Amino acid sequence: MSGASILQRLLDYTAQLLNPVRASGGPGKPGLLVSPLAVSFPNILPVEGVEIAIGRAGYYKHLRDDVLVMRFSEGTTCAGVFTRHAVGSAPVDWCKRQLEASGGEDIRALVVNAGCANAFTGKPGADAARRVASAVAKRLDIRQRDIMLASTGVIGVVLDDAKLTARLPELEADLDGGQRSWADAAQAIMTTDTFAKGAFATAMIEGVPVRIAGITKGSGMIAPDMATMLAFIATDAAIAPAALQALVSLYTRTTFNGVTVDGDTSTNDTCLLFATGKSGAPRIARAGDRRLADFREKLEQVMLDLALQLVRDGEGASKFVKITVSGAQSPASARKIAKTVAESPLVKTAFAGEDANWGRIVMAVGRADEPINRERLGIRFGDLVAAVDGAVSPGYDEAAMSAYMKNAELEVSVDVGVGRSSASVWTCDLTKRYIEINGDYRS
Repeated sequence: MSGASILQRLLDYTAQLLNPVRASGGPGKPGLLVSPLAVSFPNILPVEGVEIAIGRAGYYKHLRDDVLVMRFSEGTTCAGVFTRHAVGSAPVDWCKRQLEASGGEDIRALVVNAGCANAFTGKPGADAARRVASAVAKRLDIRQRDIMLASTGVIGVVLDDAKLTARLPELEADLDGGQRSWADAAQAIMTTDTFAKGAFATAMIEGVPVRIAGITKGSGMIAPDMATMLAFIATDAAIAPAALQALVSLYTRTTFNGVTVDGDTSTNDTCLLFATGKSGAPRIARAGDRRLADFREKLEQVMLDLALQLVRDGEGASKFVKITVSGAQSPASARKIAKTVAESPLVKTAFAGEDANWGRIVMAVGRADEPINRERLGIRFGDLVAAVDGAVSPGYDEAAMSAYMKNAELEVSVDVGVGRSSASVWTCDLTKRYIEINGDYRS
């Protein structure tokens, strides 16, 4: 190796030590700073009955994979939860119709593209989605109705389906090759994400181990109901569609609907849960079946893990924050108060500035329009008491509070003093980088 090459390697290594790590080819723009809150992608074992392919259709100006196809074994069941946004995307509309038509039985494929949301595109967008499903159905020798679709990217642009369908021979060959991992899948669906997101768990059903694997994407436009997220979870358990639907609907409330980055909800939010039935465990028809006890716990763990990674990758985030509200009149009231605090720009910028400005917490709690007792209101930052019984704590220590706020992970607890219900919402701070990322998103 030449002296110049050695010098360059030393310079590169020094730069890595002195500067934040940069993403390598995954996000929508190359060289995007990886979130300082990022976590490593887990070791996800293969799920029997799931085959993965990725490809490059060219929805981005730079070179990167932007298409994901999953093929499922015959008899796979499926359930989903989707955005409540009034302008749902063409893929969201498609999935809703197909799940209703099929009852969630025998879903055979999932096709996802990044770089174009195909939302607010009217009939042309719906036609493009249908043509993708038709071409994939012919290529894989399955029915159109047995295909789920998802898209993410810029809103208001009709999907150029010809770019995707032109890659189907390569994608089919990739499926047959069987070499793609869940990490590859997670990387292919990223947009402004700075790291790939995945989660994995093993549960027991009647003494049989079953695997639960999931990936998600999203970092901005994240708010309950659901988030600018796509989430795909697969298990080799055998579970009837109605039971799957009950489970994914239940746990979405405490996971994906419990995170917020900026208070904006996307047109394309999709969470799909697939069960291939290939583990050998008995088929379960009811979500409340006692045999699913361990599975239910592990499924919620996987979904929560994925949801929290969305917050850790919040656009420009430097603080990971858990807001817990207790003493509320009802769980719904607690969630609303926590969400109001979590989405307050004044609160979020205080986190960014490492300022324990608990007065901003009081402001957000008071404007949530939920029952509170201001004479009993209490606020904590971690174990440090900021306010108690509606007033500043006698033991308030500004120096200790300031030191606590320098942590990358923070917990704020609020007791509103009117009941016994509680709820938690996870969020991040609001930094200048959020404005930079979203200010030049399309440029």
